[in-house]
Amino acid sequence: MAGHIASNPSSQPSPAQPGSATGPATMADTQLAKLHELHSNALLKYLVKLTLGDSRLAEDILQETFVRAWRHLSRYDDTDLDAFRPWLYTVARRLVVDMLRSRKSRPAEVMVDDLTRLSVADDTIGNLVSAHAVRDALMRLRPEHRIVLIQLYYYGRSPSEVAEMLDIPLGTVKSRAYYAKQALRSHLDQ
Repeated sequence: MAGHIASNPSSQPSPAQPGSATGPATMADTQLAKLHELHSNALLKYLVKLTLGDSRLAEDILQETFVRAWRHLSRYDDTDLDAFRPWLYTVARRLVVDMLRSRKSRPAEVMVDDLTRLSVADDTIGNLVSAHAVRDALMRLRPEHRIVLIQLYYYGRSPSEVAEMLDIPLGTVKSRAYYAKQALRSHLDQ
């Protein structure tokens, strides 16, 4: 017989479970059903207002409120269900307040689909590593290519200004810049 009970634990519900056929929970279950029928709709509307229209959260809090009511009812045999309404509203309001306090105590959760849209804090280590890699790649370029890139991109001069400064044709500046960028990309990819 003991083996049969162990193999089928649902064959005999414990007295603490709702709907069990034995113990004080039966009276509490009946009272809870009546209490739910009397007050659940109005209490849900109240909770939706308290949660600023979040009906899912309101339903969760409503369920927790009735779980607490069931626990409370199982301790008392003779409870006036109409007088129970203020208690329900107090419990529900306190559950909302507790939920708000717990949300304030932890950081807000942020869901971002596209991480490229987030602003990035100044990454000094990353910038240092990048600058070092670019400097090394620049040093591997031919000197005439390097000077053109430095003048164009570091000092921000126009191609015609660089041509005049280096005393070379404008087409040569553009050609050197093109080939220098290709070589620089190749060095950085390595």
